[in-house]
Amino acid sequence: MNCQRWKNNPVIMIKKIVAIGPESTGKSTLCQQLAKHFNASWCPEYAREYLHQNDVKYGYEDLLKITQGQLTIEDYCISSANGQQSTVNSAYSSQLLFLDTNMYVMKVWYEYVFGKCEQLVLDEISKRTYDLYLLCNIDLPWTADEMREYPDEQPRIELYNIYKDLLINQATPWIEISGSYEERLRKAVKAVKYYLV
Repeated sequence: MNCQRWKNNPVIMIKKIVAIGPESTGKSTLCQQLAKHFNASWCPEYAREYLHQNDVKYGYEDLLKITQGQLTIEDYCISSANGQQSTVNSAYSSQLLFLDTNMYVMKVWYEYVFGKCEQLVLDEISKRTYDLYLLCNIDLPWTADEMREYPDEQPRIELYNIYKDLLINQATPWIEISGSYEERLRKAVKAVKYYLV
């Protein structure tokens, strides 16, 4: 991963920006685009890798493994971003880390599918801090994928509203990201600059 820090600065506070929202709303694409724009790193979603390796059909216990895997990847990305020397001259360097999912996504997944949430997820939500949330709207066309579950509009609306309620009821700044891929990137860049740079 391309995690770097400011030159000649022994410790840097990494600003963590999380893209969340229902499936097929451009979260991964947005994180990659933002990382490229700001010469920063991005942290992928572990669930896709896990389900690809272990079968698309999953149960409650699989979500615990996905949770643990996501936490491990996130910790690795944060540690890498804090531990590497900057090799590029950039106005932004890599003080930013873009995350394609976090424990809010796991909470929604657990509760929407199984009606309950693993305590580990709730504990990690209360412990971990982030600097900005990008809530990806469902206005992009749903793209078929063997790992996606909700092509119909009603569950997508329900899930979007669940994410929105979560963000309304927490303290970290957040912004809704909607429109075409280009419009989403423009809005996200503007929000990152406004809140964090």
